[in-house]
Formats: sequence, C-alpha cells, structure tokens
Amino acid sequence: RWLFNQAVCTLYAFCGVLFGLCSLSSLTVLSTVCCLKVCYPAYGRCWVLLLCVWAYALMFATAPLAEWGSYGPEPYGTACCITWKASNREATLYILALFIFCYLLPGLLILISYSLILWTVRVSRKAVRQH
Repeated sequence: RWLFNQAVCTLYAFCGVLFGLCSLSSLTVLSTVCCLKVCYPAYGRCWVLLLCVWAYALMFATAPLAEWGSYGPEPYGTACCITWKASNREATLYILALFIFCYLLPGLLILISYSLILWTVRVSRKAVRQH
C-alpha cells in the first residue's frame, strides 16, 4: 500500500508524469532535429526546442494540479500516478488530450521524421550510384 500522505502521492505522480513526458518529448525533438539536419540542412540552431520540451511536459504535468484530471494511488495502491478511471468530463478530456498530444502526436512525428530520413538517404544513394 502507499505509505505516505496525499501530498507526497501527488508530488510522486507529478514527477513521474513530468519526467516521462520530458523523455518522450525529447525523443520526438531529437528525431525531428535529425530529420531537419538530414533532409533540410539549411535549418540551423534548434536549441530553443529543449525549452519547448520542458514547457510542453510541464503544461500537461501541472494540469491535474489545476483540477483538470487528477493524481492518485494506482489500482494496486503501491504507487501514485494519473487517475485513469475518469470520474467526470474534465478528467476524461484530460486523458484524451494526453493520449492524443503526448502519445499519438509524438509517435507520428517520430515515425514521419525517420521515414523522411530513410527516404532522403535512399534518394541520395540512387543519385550517387548514377554518377
């Protein structure tokens, strides 16, 4: 069972969501920057994207603190995370927004980025073979 109070549970869940979203967002930005560097070399510095990663993750991690969704014990009660069993419309919308913007969208961006890189490498390879 969870050994601490609700405040520690909320902090634990907040950190888990924040760092998890930062990780996935960083991988998404990394694949996008790689794609830009390989497919469109004219694009330069992208360091500001790191700040965007943290802002994006912070926005979704703080939403349950602002009563859009909630944090609570997991079903087995040993840790805390997002309360997945939505009890109201706002919580359902938060879970749907997480699914779309923090899972589907990053996954699609990663897939598209690496597909463009593979396509660019294939086209370049054909051009080199012809010469």
